[in-house]
Amino acid sequence: MLNTYSTAASGRGPQSARRVWFDLLDPTPEETAHVAAECGIQVPSRASLQEIEASSRVRADGKVLYLSMPLASADDPVSFSPVPLGFVLSPQTLITVRYSELVAFTHVRELLKTSPHADSAGVFASLIEAMVDYGADMLEKLDSELASVSARAFGPRQTPQRGKRLTRALRGCLTEIGTAGDHSSRIRESLLGLQRITGFVSELAADWLQPELQVRLKTVRQDLSSLVDFESHLAGKTQFLLDAILGFISIEQNDIFKVLTIASVIGIPPTLIASMYGMNFHYMPELSWHFGYAYGLGLIALSTLVPVIWFKRRGWW
Repeated sequence: MLNTYSTAASGRGPQSARRVWFDLLDPTPEETAHVAAECGIQVPSRASLQEIEASSRVRADGKVLYLSMPLASADDPVSFSPVPLGFVLSPQTLITVRYSELVAFTHVRELLKTSPHADSAGVFASLIEAMVDYGADMLEKLDSELASVSARAFGPRQTPQRGKRLTRALRGCLTEIGTAGDHSSRIRESLLGLQRITGFVSELAADWLQPELQVRLKTVRQDLSSLVDFESHLAGKTQFLLDAILGFISIEQNDIFKVLTIASVIGIPPTLIASMYGMNFHYMPELSWHFGYAYGLGLIALSTLVPVIWFKRRGWW
């Protein structure tokens, strides 16, 4: 789908309107060819936008800047995955190539309705600012989710959980931590991509960028630096919670094995006594006793109680 946005110079009539932004959303080959022919600029393909080499993600052809980055998007409720995003920026035109509907683009489209005189660089700066704001919102949401997991893991429990309930709770925490770690890494990838292309534009377009836009991009770079630092903090918190949950699981497993070990040890003396008197030799004196059966049962019970009392006194039970 192709959307175009026009602007007009201040104080001139509608005839001076020109297209400054060509927004290609999951474009067809015909739409790509049409934009390339109208602007006289090569439009990158999806394969080229997905390349990870630094030279492929930021390059210049005269005053035309080709920029690409992975953008983490949580707009799709089914999956959370980075989508390739490309910019082709020149003093006259901005071309964006994307393959997913993004909140930042919707915000800028609404903003352009109140700013009819924005140029290509102004639209680019607005898009970058909107994406930085969206990345900050995702980090804030991620921080809240990790705080919730931390509260459940380390907070006071009204009733101790055991067995299947505890297993389900720990498994749920592991799932949430794993998802948060995946989201955090993808957000970081997007933030680093924004840092790269913002710095590239600030340096190579300094001769034709307006001073106001240069200040805006400088502020964006400072915001990105702080967001990357905050993401590093969240990554460390995620790793800490993962280690803690795995430690809880290990402790729970040790408790289970301890109970099984104690039960097996307690069962050894009664088994020994029962097997000894179950041999039924002819000259076993206890066979002729009137209270021999009661004696055998009492001996089995005593051999069971003694280890139980001993383990209890040792604090193992």
